[in-house]
Amino acid sequence: MHIIGLMSGTSLDGLDVAYCEIDDHGFKLLAAETYPYSSDWTRLLSSLEKASAYEYALLNVKLGHYMGQMVNRFRQEHPGPCDAIASHGHTIFHRPKLHFTAQIGDGDAIAAETGLPVVYNFRSLDVALNGQGAPLVPIGDRLLFGQYDACLNLGGFCNISYEEPNVGRVAFDICPCNMVLNHLARKENKPFDNNGLMARSGMIDTPLLEQMDSLDYYRRPLPKSLGKEWFVEQFLPLLTKGGQNNRNLLRTTVEHIARQVAWATKGHSISNMLVTGGGAKNKFLIARLQSLVPGCKITIPSDDIIDYKEAIIFALLGYLRLNNENNCLSSVTGAIRDNCGGDIAGIPNISQ
Repeated sequence: MHIIGLMSGTSLDGLDVAYCEIDDHGFKLLAAETYPYSSDWTRLLSSLEKASAYEYALLNVKLGHYMGQMVNRFRQEHPGPCDAIASHGHTIFHRPKLHFTAQIGDGDAIAAETGLPVVYNFRSLDVALNGQGAPLVPIGDRLLFGQYDACLNLGGFCNISYEEPNVGRVAFDICPCNMVLNHLARKENKPFDNNGLMARSGMIDTPLLEQMDSLDYYRRPLPKSLGKEWFVEQFLPLLTKGGQNNRNLLRTTVEHIARQVAWATKGHSISNMLVTGGGAKNKFLIARLQSLVPGCKITIPSDDIIDYKEAIIFALLGYLRLNNENNCLSSVTGAIRDNCGGDIAGIPNISQ
């Protein structure tokens, strides 16, 4: 089956599009692109949680049409057969304790633009089943990247998944990552901290690092997940106190991320770990992480896997949904059972 996976992450880098051939034996990435968001899209998406219900509903539809148009552009640039689209959408609200999560980018609008069936809204069923609705990627880690003891994604948040004896696949969000690093880089008119050079030039603020490490989330039991609300309410205030040097903030944050990942892997027999997401290209962050997990071999894959692993896995989740197979693991989310999440828009016309 040929499926296009779409991923829009919390770091607001852009829309990732991965064109995959998937069957029960694995996947082949045929083509992939990232279409950066304009400054207007970045502004709208970064502040939508404060907007009115009308503005939320309108942008949900507009983003869906935009995503569909980007898929059409992608297909012109990379022609080939396509059976369906699987779209994560862009997360605006994630409140599993209140039994809701919201990813905008209307599936019907994507289907209308492309003429293809669209699987979307992957998280809501799991949340309704008392799960976290996140992370969803671990089933792809198991099925597509099972040769590694653990898979670490350094995206807007960093999250990890691994097999735990007598439990199954375990996964959770560790801490903020590119969401905070990019936020600080933009204060110096940079979209991101290239190779961590700005962070490398700073100094660790020990009292701030201790405050970061003391946040309540890190002591919570599994399952657990993070959303932008937590970042805004709990983490961001630590960075906005007066008089702080931005390079020192970056250096301290890198150390915090590396420490949290090291603590998350401790005691779990992880001897090799695949690292993907934009943070895998931050050489300083990877160096700090490797120094704190000396007994673990860190593997940085090709750029295609670094950049598009999540979009590839959402193509897989769409494949599983279209075949009525479970695509969400209760051992990861805490839901009452494994489940097959995702709504389907458009008229299915699926060939195996």
